[in-house]
Amino acid sequence: MDDLLDKLRDAVGRRHVLTGDTQTRRFRQGYRYGGGAALAVVRPGTLVEMWRALQACHRAGVVIIMQAANTGLTGGSTPVPEGYDRSVVVINTMRLKRLDLVKGGEQVVSHPGVTLDQLEKALRPIGREPHSVIGSSCIGASVTGGVCNNSGGALIRRGPAFTQFALYARIDADGELRLVNNLGMALGEAPEDILRRLDSGSFSETDLVEASNPHASDHEYCDHVRDISADTPARFNADPRRLYEASGSAGKLAVFALRLDTFAADEESQVFYIGSNDPAELETIRRDILGGFTNLPIAGEYMHRSAYKASERYGKDLFLYIQTFGTDKVPLAFSCKSRFDGITEKLGLGGTVSDCVLQFIFDRMPNHLPRRMNDYRDRYEHHLLLKMGDAGIDEARVYLARRFPSVSGDYFECDEKEGKAALLNRFSVGGAMVRYRAVHPKTVEDIVALDIALPRNTLDWFERLPPEIAQKIEFTMYCGHFFCHVLHQEYQVKKGEDCEALKHDILALLTARGAQYPAEHNVGHLYEAAESLQAFYRELDPTNAFNPGIGKTSLNLHWKDAGHHGRQERT
Repeated sequence: MDDLLDKLRDAVGRRHVLTGDTQTRRFRQGYRYGGGAALAVVRPGTLVEMWRALQACHRAGVVIIMQAANTGLTGGSTPVPEGYDRSVVVINTMRLKRLDLVKGGEQVVSHPGVTLDQLEKALRPIGREPHSVIGSSCIGASVTGGVCNNSGGALIRRGPAFTQFALYARIDADGELRLVNNLGMALGEAPEDILRRLDSGSFSETDLVEASNPHASDHEYCDHVRDISADTPARFNADPRRLYEASGSAGKLAVFALRLDTFAADEESQVFYIGSNDPAELETIRRDILGGFTNLPIAGEYMHRSAYKASERYGKDLFLYIQTFGTDKVPLAFSCKSRFDGITEKLGLGGTVSDCVLQFIFDRMPNHLPRRMNDYRDRYEHHLLLKMGDAGIDEARVYLARRFPSVSGDYFECDEKEGKAALLNRFSVGGAMVRYRAVHPKTVEDIVALDIALPRNTLDWFERLPPEIAQKIEFTMYCGHFFCHVLHQEYQVKKGEDCEALKHDILALLTARGAQYPAEHNVGHLYEAAESLQAFYRELDPTNAFNPGIGKTSLNLHWKDAGHHGRQERT
């Protein structure tokens, strides 16, 4: 493989081909899962360099894992520890940050390293927003990663990240690497000519070519989510209505550029903080708003008291870091932390020293959350953060004043500081659960993290586990995008318990309730892809060269030894 490494260095420059466990650790280890071996991590600086690196990998016959910000929660853009029949090369796209506004900013052409935070800042001066402005943007997620993984986002009106406009490379059934231009832009014919024009931004509005009926966002979702009588979820990863080329491709294509819609920002917004001890009360609010309001909310985020407490304590450092430095500095912090953890692992001290040190420090700092929020933490089990915009503010204000206070709950209108704190505390939960596991190694076996979508007509939405399952769990966290009925349910499993068996038992209960999973984090290497989703992956990548094993499918070339439901059979 020395010849391949030389070709990769020729393509992108020596300093951008990383080898060795320490150099590559932060690219091989996902946010929660991963850690398999890689021959190299390649970091191209232009689309032409990315194409040349792809060509070299294709000729060498290696596994190609496309990776952007590596913020996924299911290990879908990192190598698995074992089972590949070829060497692995990770192509990380985060140096490819060119972003072009088209149609007066109503659409953008995004290269694969553009982050949600970068896009949000570019659109803010013209009064527009990207698909998602809270949630994954807090940890530096990429625009392309969101589209490829059908990420849902927290914004109710906009649905899953989706577009039918994409420029991508695939390896066809004949084993040929081909560049496919479905970007809706006339950019030439030869791959490197197309890519050079995009690299330099050498195109104009006259190069935009409209197809028969293409869409650059999920334009139907605002009506789809309102159907509270439907017995299917509003959104989930295997939903065929939103699987199209790059959208939902989960690394089975190499995406060079996407064309996406942007959205007019609300001139005003207001967060209402609702607390209740009756989950049915929150469901009534959800149904009243989706079924009867003229204006859909911007967002409606649910937190159980357990999630609030976990984020309050174990997500405090992330909260304060983002509050101080902004979301755009989060990837740098994660990179530094990963490098430090790599050194401590090499010294035999383990990979959680940084977590233990940070937790020790921040446990001794004063409480950082607003007093009224902490009061609701103590009074109410269930919390709903309702964010309304423009005309919807008064609509919600009238409705909530009529409904509350009730026997079970109450609400207050957040001031600006409280509103920001409430949402940031909600989106620090994911990191808090990883931290909890890291600092409780003696009592926690591992996290079982589920990402589920309940049918839109579900009334009894809050999970009550049977005692025989609950007794195996040390700590349970519930939060989610409530109006979409997308819930994140995470379980810190007690030491010595079988995590896979526990996950199987909980998923069986969810299946009986009509849930689909995963809802928005994609299958990664933790969920088995549905047969329809496997068929989509095979259509995109018939030789299984890109990201093999995704959705527990075959890890081998040409999908060899794919057994029942596409799983690799091992003896």
